[in-house]
Amino acid sequence: MQTTPQPSLFARLLGKYAKVEPSEAPAVMAAFGLFFFVLGGYFAVRPVRETIGSVLGSDRVSDLWILTSIGAIVIVPLYGWLVGQIKRSVLLPAIYIFVAVAFAVFGVLFARTPENETLGSTFYVGISVLNLMLVSVFWSFLLELFNSQQTKRLFGVIAAGGTFGALVGPLITDLSVQRVGTSGVLFIGSAMFVGAVICQRILINVWTAPGNAGVTSDRPIGGNPFAGFGIVLKSPYLIMIAVFVVLLSTANTLLYFEQLEIVARTFEDRDQRTQVFARIDYVVQTLTILSQFFLTGRIAARLGVTALLVAVPLIITVGFFAIAASGTFAVLAVVLVVRRWGEYAFIRPGREMLFSKLDTESKYKAKNLIDVPVYRGADALVAQFQNAVRDSGATGATIALMGAGAALAWAGVGAWLGTRHEKKAEM
Repeated sequence: MQTTPQPSLFARLLGKYAKVEPSEAPAVMAAFGLFFFVLGGYFAVRPVRETIGSVLGSDRVSDLWILTSIGAIVIVPLYGWLVGQIKRSVLLPAIYIFVAVAFAVFGVLFARTPENETLGSTFYVGISVLNLMLVSVFWSFLLELFNSQQTKRLFGVIAAGGTFGALVGPLITDLSVQRVGTSGVLFIGSAMFVGAVICQRILINVWTAPGNAGVTSDRPIGGNPFAGFGIVLKSPYLIMIAVFVVLLSTANTLLYFEQLEIVARTFEDRDQRTQVFARIDYVVQTLTILSQFFLTGRIAARLGVTALLVAVPLIITVGFFAIAASGTFAVLAVVLVVRRWGEYAFIRPGREMLFSKLDTESKYKAKNLIDVPVYRGADALVAQFQNAVRDSGATGATIALMGAGAALAWAGVGAWLGTRHEKKAEM
């Protein structure tokens, strides 16, 4: 007589606290591990990018954001062609292998010429393009794996895997950068992406197991590599998601450049700046992982996606008013932490849920278009606008008030999208 295998301790905890069914546990655990390594690898090296940005200065960084937006536009048809021609079971692990190799190469180059501004600028642009695409690709695949109702219950828990990685990554950087240096941090990031490759293969095996959708769905999507542009332009729903991303980017960018200016004035040593950025990162991630594991799924299931999309922009609106009134680093730091915590814990999972009822081509091509070039294009435009406003003599308080207006509009678009999504889910 055969006995039914007992679920692991982690699977039992998922079922108890996060409403994960036993049949869903293997996929959830594999996805949790994959997102842990993807964001862990990125956030381990993110402080290096921020340090480079603080050295180059806000004027140079705003110019690099133009190059980043161009790179984001270029990568969309390339990715559209790849996903149209190559099976996802081959393409997705290959993307993570590419990143692991790239980090290792940059680690070698930085060890040889750490003061090379061209190398630093290249790294800054490259990682800024890739980080959004890596997250977008991850969620696109999960939208194939889980249905609309499952996304409400499971995406918060899975997102917690990424947040745990985003907590561990900068913590490792904080503890090791004084010994291994900035270049050594890149090898840590490379090793974590090797872990991502392994987890992606496990998740693909779950997806393609007999009886699962992956058995028949793992084929090239086909179609035009530029199809994402047409899909978005024909859909008011997708256009509004793009507007939501633009407004999100606007609020983030205005806060980001305030951060660059203040940190550059406060900390002179490069390694110390890297350490400060790492500490901010893991404070944010500690708050986020608790929220994702215990709150996100429950809020989405009980209050709907609208609650996830609207609450944070309203809080950030208040935060911008506080910055305008005080202008201190302490207030700015609190707003930065709240903004990033809210985005990772609530906004990002909610945004991914908006795509759950769409077709496969939209989940990959249209979604990637919105997540990468639309986001990075908004970054670049807002960065140039912010510099122009500052050059005209505007104060930080004036820019903060502009941010408050953008955040309020962001909340309004989130309310519209949440309502439309709930109607689609009822159909």
